[in-house]
Amino acid sequence: MKLSDQERKSIANKIRKVTLELEQQIAQLKENTQPISPENSIGRVSRMDAINNKGVAEAALRSRMAKLVKLKTALGKLNEESFGICDRCKNPIALPRLMYMPESDYCIHCAK
Repeated sequence: MKLSDQERKSIANKIRKVTLELEQQIAQLKENTQPISPENSIGRVSRMDAINNKGVAEAALRSRMAKLVKLKTALGKLNEESFGICDRCKNPIALPRLMYMPESDYCIHCAK
């Protein structure tokens, strides 16, 4: 099953929307991953919480940045004949999966 122009347009719109959201989240997470100043007199327990929160924010930042790269790659490949085809079994990836995860390289069966 080949994707129609309308389906490709819908996927492109989805990618652009999610990309914009991710870029905003990344900007916020970058603020939350700034170093904790030792001069900051917030107390030992609060400082440990701040360090822990910084670690969580750093992990979230890495995850979102990786997804952003995958989405930008998918947008670049959107008009290629191979877009929407599973890399493993070469069957079409279901449209609902592509709409939910446009960066998918595998169909639902091969992704398991």
